Amino acid sequence: MPTTEQPAELDPDKLEQFVFRAVDEVGATLNAALVVMGDKLGLYRALADAGSLTPIELARRSGVSERYVREWLNAQAAGGYVDYDPAGGSYALPPEQTAALTDEESPAYLPGFFQIALGAVIDSPRITEAAKDGGGVGWHEHNHDVFEGCERFFRPGYNAALVPDWLPALDGVVEKLEAGIKVADIGCGHGSSTILMAEAFPNSTFVGSDYHEASIETARRRADEAGVGDRVRFETAAAGTDHGDGFELATMFDCLHDMGDPVGAARQVRRMLSPDGTWLIVEPMAGDRVEDNLNPVGRAYYGFSTFLCTPASLSQEVGLALGAQAGEARIGDVVSAGGFTRFRRAGETPFNLVFEARP
Repeated sequence: MPTTEQPAELDPDKLEQFVFRAVDEVGATLNAALVVMGDKLGLYRALADAGSLTPIELARRSGVSERYVREWLNAQAAGGYVDYDPAGGSYALPPEQTAALTDEESPAYLPGFFQIALGAVIDSPRITEAAKDGGGVGWHEHNHDVFEGCERFFRPGYNAALVPDWLPALDGVVEKLEAGIKVADIGCGHGSSTILMAEAFPNSTFVGSDYHEASIETARRRADEAGVGDRVRFETAAAGTDHGDGFELATMFDCLHDMGDPVGAARQVRRMLSPDGTWLIVEPMAGDRVEDNLNPVGRAYYGFSTFLCTPASLSQEVGLALGAQAGEARIGDVVSAGGFTRFRRAGETPFNLVFEARP
């Protein structure tokens, strides 16, 4: 006679631990908005290298109401973001937090990470509704914090690694870029990656494309400001658009998994590339198994995937919805289905996987 499995007995100590963990989670959720607030109001910058400041002093430096500054500082102190001196009633930003919260050139710069997270949470009611019937929400339908936060999060990593590490990891590509070739940067967003390459390789020409018109307008403005408008062209176009042929390098930065039809995009890249061309694919760090990604980075990326990446793919034709944690094996399958015969991991960072594909 079959036995009925008995429910596990509730452990009061474990329940209490979980409740207090949940309290910490709520504090962390609110802190995302507090970090964005501090960044937008210039509070971190006013604290940086200022020594210890009282709330009144910080309010004067930043031009923000003292009563709001006081509560914000106490929340930051409780989370370990600023140091509090009870004797003087003053607050200081440690050097490590100064680098992470105020230095836009640092690879550890974090405000964009918080900004895109906050933008995703703001739009979460729309995703909740879409999830009921499996509908999608396009990237273009999100709020400004998602667009700006995305660029500000990824740009420091690109600044640190794209030219000195990722491109040299590709077979013979740097030499071609120095001599002068055509490059397609697909899904370029605000154009940070395109402009970085154009600045480093003035003999090459670059075509950046993205289906989001507002992002392309920003990219054009940034290219003019950077002085590379003579060798960079930005187009509003979907990933499967034919940009011509004869490209020696095609790049996709943190966007292949967002596409509705990544295999179709891979086929289009294959058609664009010359016979000895290279496709550089940068994707979020992920293992091939769920258990490989049960860590802080995987947790953040699964969250972004739920609110941003998966809905974006489902809003497009095919809607393959690879998700931000697709992993090397699934990306390799997409590349192979697109007609590429060579695929390898060329590099990695704590946040990214870097792949090289060749015809």
